[in-house]
Amino acid sequence: MADARGLVVRCNDAAVPVLPAAAPGAPLADVAPDWLRDAHAGLCSPGPHTAPDSGRAPAGEIDGRFYEAHPTVRDDGSVAWWLVDDTDHRLVREALRMEQERGAFLAKASNVLLSSLNLARCMDATAQMAAESLADAALVIAPVRGQRLPVVTCLRGGEPETSTVTADPDAVPGLGEALRGFPPVPSRWIDPSAAPAWMVPESLGPVGSIVITPLPGHGVPAGALILLRKAEAAAFSEEEEVFARLFAARAGAGMSAARLYAEQSSISDLLMRELLPPALHQISGVDFAGGYRPSADHERIGGDFYDVHPATVEGEPSLVLLGDVCGKGLEAAVLTGRIRNTLHALLPLADDHQRMLSLLNTSMLSSHHTRFATMVLASAVRRGNTVDLKLTSGGHPSPLIVRADGTVEEAETHGTLIGAIPTVTATTVSTSLAPGESCVLYTDGITEAKGGPMGDDLFGEERLKRALSGCAGMPAEGIVEHVQMLAGQWLNDRPHDDMAVVVISAPRTHHLSAVNGHTRGRYTA
Repeated sequence: MADARGLVVRCNDAAVPVLPAAAPGAPLADVAPDWLRDAHAGLCSPGPHTAPDSGRAPAGEIDGRFYEAHPTVRDDGSVAWWLVDDTDHRLVREALRMEQERGAFLAKASNVLLSSLNLARCMDATAQMAAESLADAALVIAPVRGQRLPVVTCLRGGEPETSTVTADPDAVPGLGEALRGFPPVPSRWIDPSAAPAWMVPESLGPVGSIVITPLPGHGVPAGALILLRKAEAAAFSEEEEVFARLFAARAGAGMSAARLYAEQSSISDLLMRELLPPALHQISGVDFAGGYRPSADHERIGGDFYDVHPATVEGEPSLVLLGDVCGKGLEAAVLTGRIRNTLHALLPLADDHQRMLSLLNTSMLSSHHTRFATMVLASAVRRGNTVDLKLTSGGHPSPLIVRADGTVEEAETHGTLIGAIPTVTATTVSTSLAPGESCVLYTDGITEAKGGPMGDDLFGEERLKRALSGCAGMPAEGIVEHVQMLAGQWLNDRPHDDMAVVVISAPRTHHLSAVNGHTRGRYTA
């Protein structure tokens, strides 16, 4: 207790160990810390007495402990100061704050790292977040490729930099173990002065302490994380090393997921290229064009397929096949791949459509698949200015012939489904295409497309024939684009089945005429 003049009036037994020099009559300024003296002077100054800082109790340190001072102003103007030791509560609050900040940091790290399935971006993000929150500089090292180490380095406040270092990881204490997924070596065992030059960024300066911790992945190590602190900074504490390992676990999970995704994506792309319909062009004087639209826009493959196999001997026909497997999506696409491979193996029998379909039917029935398929085979060969065709349908919509005058004819071929019953039958028909005429093969995804003004009308065969009648003389690619455009407009973004179309055309013949060999020529049909 001190009076208005700032002299100590009384000091109870509990206060004596805290302020040993306090005794009645001693100036408060000589026995109490400055923050308590100033608070007392503020209360005893003329004017209304209000609690300092809008009701916040004065607080400060005394001999390493933290106290809050709560005043009681007496009638005679003296003030009784109750000192409350808040050290432990303050430490708890600080620890809670740090844990909340660390928890928020780890949650952010998980969101950032697991939301990206790109390995390079994961490594960059790991190095940058570690440099900003855990150390003065951070290095992320991918799994070893011999002695070539892919490294991402980042300084606090800087941008990640990628490089490849040729070094022996076992020459750096703790690095070889970390890259193999072993528990980390304590930082106190690592001599910063022994760190190789490639590990210390030039602009960082002398290193005071180093933490090397593994980045655990899914079953295999995802790499290693190296944290560097400057010589003038405090060394890593045991608690900080534990937190670094928690961060590394999240970073390793993100990098491992990105690496697995990259591997699976590469395998998927490779398989996808084998399942995608081929790009078609002119072969042996015959124009071919094809178009495919899967049932879902986010998919690239489905149950419709087509192929063109050029003749291996000049003058022999090229084989065209277009089919539709029951179902859609990836499972149907897998079966289309098997069918295409089987037919490729049967190419020596390309002249005998019936036998090819029969052998394919046997192959499908002997497999574990319960799906069936429809298919149409076409053999096309250029003879003079015309293209001779041989067409065979196995339960598939009949091909349509677009004549030069706009007439659309339906090829009279029919047959049974493939892969449904033990014995298949099919009828083969022959026809010829004059210059500018085309044969259109299509799947029922086009004719059964629901849309139109009411939204539930089928596009239908008659509407397709009317559309094709206006395509007389058009090149094969133009007919494909026209059919796809009309079907797309009819659907108007409604759900639909897989759609495929292939056009075989006899090219128009052109010759260039000139007068005296000097004037500009012109194309005539």
